[in-house]
Amino acid sequence: MIRRLDLIISLVVLFSIALRGQECSKPIVLNKGPHLFIDDYLIADQSFLFRTVNNPVKLDKPILKSGLNSDLVWQPYLSVIYDSTTRLFRMWYNTPVDTTQVSRCHLGYIESEDGINWIKPPKILKDPHEIQFGVTVIDRGTICEDKSKRFLFATYLRPGFRISTSPDGYAWTPISDEPVFLHNHDITSLYWDKPRSQYVAIISHRLTGFGDSKNRAIDDSRRIPHETISKDLVHWEPIWPIMMPKIGVPKEQGETQFYSMSGIIARGDLLIGLVKILRDDLNATPGTNAKEMGDMDRKAAGIGYTVIAWSRDGRTWERDYEPFIPNNPIPGTFDHAMAWGDEQIIVGDETYVYYGGYERGHKVNRFNERHFGLARMPRDRYVSRDADLNLGTLITKPVMITADHLIVNANVRDECRIRLLDMNCKPLDGFDWVELKGDSVEHKVEWVKKLYSISGKPVRIEFQLKTAQLFGFYLR
Repeated sequence: MIRRLDLIISLVVLFSIALRGQECSKPIVLNKGPHLFIDDYLIADQSFLFRTVNNPVKLDKPILKSGLNSDLVWQPYLSVIYDSTTRLFRMWYNTPVDTTQVSRCHLGYIESEDGINWIKPPKILKDPHEIQFGVTVIDRGTICEDKSKRFLFATYLRPGFRISTSPDGYAWTPISDEPVFLHNHDITSLYWDKPRSQYVAIISHRLTGFGDSKNRAIDDSRRIPHETISKDLVHWEPIWPIMMPKIGVPKEQGETQFYSMSGIIARGDLLIGLVKILRDDLNATPGTNAKEMGDMDRKAAGIGYTVIAWSRDGRTWERDYEPFIPNNPIPGTFDHAMAWGDEQIIVGDETYVYYGGYERGHKVNRFNERHFGLARMPRDRYVSRDADLNLGTLITKPVMITADHLIVNANVRDECRIRLLDMNCKPLDGFDWVELKGDSVEHKVEWVKKLYSISGKPVRIEFQLKTAQLFGFYLR
């Protein structure tokens, strides 16, 4: 009886797709690599599934601490690279100049064997020029013909974006005496967009016009993330805004703004970034509004958390509004006020997310209460399509697959199965249901026929789930 009901539901879903005429849509060509269900880009229809943002699991304690007698963490900006030659994780981050300098940094450097425990003390590298805020380091490896310029370092020094190069990540040389482009605020990041062979810079740029005529206490300007693109690091497009506070979202009222976006990682053709949300009008401890409590309490204001954003063209971005890395609700924890993601790195079957944690507020005791934390999750599990005891179904748009293997990322408590359909949603001979069991980022799917036999043919992928989470699939 249950299987009969499942069949009826499946037929209804297939019929609804046909009614909408989607069987005539142009097939999406899928390259080898991961394909994630973060958005609905690949989905033609789904039923009895709900979309969930999954929080990575934080370590209880910071991996590096603030304080002039500790690890010299000063700002929530860092870069982490795994060096396959030395088998070491390498981290660069902002360290303080001294307690009188609140707008200048040095470049700190530290190494680790596992990305969790770091070999201390850190080193302070020689500045290529004055550094205001921001650390992005890129290892260009084999794509860099001039090995003396293999590494890139990007930061902000008023009035704009600065880039330096290095052969080894230790000694840095500016590529020019002036900024490569201008912007008016101090938060920056730089990434190599490999799928599109371009450099992407995400920077903070203040815009005005956000004031409230009924409440003069609300600041008129906001930190708004902007983007620009270059092929050669010298010639850059004019900057453009990529996200704004969302009117109507309860979490984004008041003085919602952004500490820009960083930690961009390419997963297949998809770019995934970490957006730092700032609510400077709130205190970390619930029930108090800093704006209503006077100047002394306002100094302890500010909460921050991280949401994810994604792009399929390297230029336009969508984002979530639910926290991906929430600030810790428990007073006294190192990330009670802020939990701002700044770097992502794949480590085996896991994704490591490094973030800056603030204890009490945005500008509170900034030399001693800012730390680095680490959150971990199984690889690529940002967003899941979840089914409960009802049968959930997901069917993709027509896709073109050229690969030898299809591998599913899913956490299956009860049931998950997969099959292939033709363009008209009819079962494809030799690719009938395959059952998946257990929790794995790599459920291998084996059909009667080989996957490469459908190369160049448009097909659909159908999933059915009960008490299970589906994150995406890989092609190899």
